[in-house]
Amino acid sequence: MEAAGSERQRFNRLFNAHYEAVSRYCHRRLSPDDANDATAEVFVVAWKKITAVPADNQALPWLYGVARNEVHRFRRTNRRRSRLRKKLDGQANHPDPSPEVVVLRHAEHAELLRALDRLRAADREILQLRAYEQLSLADIAAVLGCSVDAAKQRSARAMRRLRRIAGLSPLESPVPESRAIEQGGDG
Repeated sequence: MEAAGSERQRFNRLFNAHYEAVSRYCHRRLSPDDANDATAEVFVVAWKKITAVPADNQALPWLYGVARNEVHRFRRTNRRRSRLRKKLDGQANHPDPSPEVVVLRHAEHAELLRALDRLRAADREILQLRAYEQLSLADIAAVLGCSVDAAKQRSARAMRRLRRIAGLSPLESPVPESRAIEQGGDG
């Protein structure tokens, strides 16, 4: 218990003697907010490593070394943040939907969920694995213990049933039905 008390006293002396110098060091290199945070971090490190802090006149250079590392870390963080802002500025700006659109989407989602509840449990399960868990067909096949082709067929059938129950039109085929593939090749 005495060791903890002496470490606390040593830290208090270190803090009182060198806080201003470390704070000025950080403020000359960083914005005021970052400098205050960096100064606090320097003394967090000092507290954690109080037994490693050199005694007397070597303590301030040691603290400057820690402060130097903290300044570099804050600058690196700020550069990363700036690059991220630039990337985000280049992204399309999507305005918030109007209240009417939100209400309509909510009603459509509720209707779709009611239709999903009316499906057989097996159909509901496969659609939930696709939509909620975002599993691939291969992963769904592993969950269901079937082949990938079987999972694909089950998923397609479940989707057709859901569309029918929800009153949605079937998806149009990318190839018109009048263009059947002829068997037998070129002839």
